Amino acid sequence: MTEMEFLPILFMIAGIVLVAVATLFVSSLLRPSNPYPAKNMPYECGMDPAGEAAGGLFRVQFFVLAILFVVFDVEAMFLFPWAMVLKEIGIVGYIEMFVFILLLLVGFAYAWLKGALEWEL
Repeated sequence: MTEMEFLPILFMIAGIVLVAVATLFVSSLLRPSNPYPAKNMPYECGMDPAGEAAGGLFRVQFFVLAILFVVFDVEAMFLFPWAMVLKEIGIVGYIEMFVFILLLLVGFAYAWLKGALEWEL
């Protein structure tokens, strides 16, 4: 492949960057600028903000639950492609995926026994 074959892609990238910069510039000229302390304060569901920025501590339960969600979301990402190629990978792929699922279930049981899924107010 030559460099000339990538020229349309370069033009497309340059056009996208130009449109994005132009949009941000025009919106900065047209928007009203009226900052005040209540407007600049973070919004958390109509309540005063919580966390380190507000002088409090972060709730660890939220972050543990978020990490568990990511772990099981990644597991689902592996299950769908595995199911699509199950006939081609044979028994070895079948056994490997069940070992993977078993490890995830052990991690889930550990999190459950440690109380990571309990939500305390």
